[in-house]
This record gives sequence, C-alpha cells and structure tokens, in this order.
Amino acid sequence: MASPVTSLRPGRKAYLDWLRGIAVIVMVAAHVTDAWTRIEDRQRDLYGYTVLIAGLAAPLFLFLAGLTLSMAASARASTVGHRAAARMACRRGLQIFALAFLFRLQAQLLGWGPLVNLLKVDILNVMGIAMLAAAVLWSLSSHRATRIALFALATVALAMSTPLVREAGWLAILPDAIEAYVRPLPGRTNFALFPWAGFLLGGAITGELIHAAQADRAPRLQLGFFIAGAGVIAIAYALSFQPSIYPNANFWTSSPTFFFMRFGLNVALLPIAWAIDRCHVFARRQWHTVFTAPDVPGRVITTLGRSSLFVYWIHVEMAYGAIALPLRRAVPIELSLLGTLLLCALLYQIVRWKDGKMRDVRFTGPFKILSPVLK
Repeated sequence: MASPVTSLRPGRKAYLDWLRGIAVIVMVAAHVTDAWTRIEDRQRDLYGYTVLIAGLAAPLFLFLAGLTLSMAASARASTVGHRAAARMACRRGLQIFALAFLFRLQAQLLGWGPLVNLLKVDILNVMGIAMLAAAVLWSLSSHRATRIALFALATVALAMSTPLVREAGWLAILPDAIEAYVRPLPGRTNFALFPWAGFLLGGAITGELIHAAQADRAPRLQLGFFIAGAGVIAIAYALSFQPSIYPNANFWTSSPTFFFMRFGLNVALLPIAWAIDRCHVFARRQWHTVFTAPDVPGRVITTLGRSSLFVYWIHVEMAYGAIALPLRRAVPIELSLLGTLLLCALLYQIVRWKDGKMRDVRFTGPFKILSPVLK
C-alpha cells in the first residue's frame, strides 16, 4: 500500500502521494463493500461498478511501488554508488516480503483461523518478491537505457506468459504454498507473480524516466506519459476483440490485453495526478489563508497516500475483523459506500495521530522492519 520505498521527507513528489492516496480510498472501498454489502445487493449494477473500480487499486499500488523503487535507487546511486544502491533496494524488497508474514501473523492472532493461513499469498508477498526482482534487474547495469530495456522485457514476458502458466499442468507438482506464488489457487491467494509482478516492473520504467527528467521538462514528460498510456489502452482494447493466440485465456484474469489496458491506465494517471497537484499549488498560492488548514481535500488524500502501508495494515481488521462483525454482509451497497467515507475519515485522523507520535522515533535493530509501516 505501501509507500514501501520512501518515507516522509522533503523532496517527495506530492502528485505520487496523491495518486497513492486515491488508491488507498479505492482499496478501502473494495474491502468495505466486499465485507459489508448484503447478498441481495451484489447483483445490482452499483455493486458491479464498485467491483470494477475496486480492481484498479492493486495494480496501481504495485505500479507505484516499482516507480518509487527505481527512483530511490537512482537517487541513492549518485551518493553511495550503484552497487550499494542496489543492495539497499534488495533489502527493501526482502523487508516488505518479511512484513507480509508479520501481517499474516497478526491476522492469525486476531482471527484464530487455521495455521495454513500463515502461508497465504497476499499482495505484500507478491510486492516483496517483485521488488526484489526489480532490484536485481536494476543492479545489472549502471546505464539507464539498459535498465529500462530490462524492465520492459520482463514486464512483457510476465504478461504474455500468464495464460500459459495458468494452464501448465506440471506446476501442480509444486507444494501448494509455492504454486500459489506462481498462479492463483482457491483459498490460497487472489494474487500471483504472473501477471501481478509485471505492474511493479513496468512501474520501474516510469520511475527511471521521472528521475532522469529535468524540472523544466516535467510538463513534456507528463504529456508523453499520457499519450503513451492512452496509446497502450487503445491498442490493448482493440486487440482484445481479436482471436486469442492462446488455447485458454480469460480476459478478466489472465489475458495480456487486460493487463496492458490496466498498465496503460496507470501510466495515464500519472499526468492526471501531476496536473491536479499543479492545481493544488496554484490554489495554495492564490488562497493561502484557506489552504493553511491541514484538512483541505488534497492534503487529506496525500496524507493517506504517504501512510498507505499503515492504512492497509490496520483497515483490513476494521473491515473484516470482529469489530465489524455486526456489519458482515448485512447492509445495502449505499451504506457500504457511506461506511467507506466514514472509515477513510477515521483512518485519516489515526494517520495524523500516528505521524505525530512517530515524528522523532527512530527504529533500530529488529524493530527496523516496522519502519515502512509506521514512518
């Protein structure tokens, strides 16, 4: 959810936090409506639209994780060197992977489910491994053009091989706990490296380009992102009507065309977020007395975005856990959406409280693993 690569500090690009904050709100809506909406409302068009929009959150989180990983590694390379920056990126991927099991342990202690749940594969597991893979690819060359080519090849390979991996019978010989990382298994995971890791590796391409761009070239770069993203969407959409080149491919789960439509949307959202941030900057200059308040909408969203992993960590129990048991599949879809807004408002206040408490805290030793969650 995370802002798994960078922590709150000067120099952050606010439009990336804003975009991550939008993904947070969509994520909360996805979990709340799934957990709380009554059965009879799940056939309604409004619920269907909610599910469609909710599907945008996970690709966007992974995409932004890859973007920030490559940006952070490139920035560090200029001060500590290429090899050291690569090692730091690898450590961060391992850190996120370890946090996935810590999150599962928390869920186990709160829910007392079967112990096999500790081995479930969720988005943090996929994110951690994909970040490690991206860090290894980044380490292979100190030349940006080569790294971009490697990320592009890996992204295309993951997307194009997904239908084949989903149907590969020989993968059944793997232990379920391992196979669940490669392709979805009922009860084990909704996420798998094929194709989800492709969003993170593809995001690393945009991170390289953003880091390389000079400040005065930012508008041109963002326009390029919009054109490229829209072009990828259009081409993938047109190809989705053509006969499939695969014996079996489900458009909504394993089709490369659907993958690239979502990937193109992520790229196109970057300049939209950048333009909205420019509007926020203009508004703060023109009406500075109004925008000194901490709770203006744009600042609320960026605050949630900066603490996206923390929000992910605590909101799942709020949506699915014992605290929300009276609401479990018991309310109309309209009340689920209202509950989403109220929960986001509560989460924002919790994040502000957390930021105040953690401002001067430094994690050391084994507690350093908590830094991406609490800082």
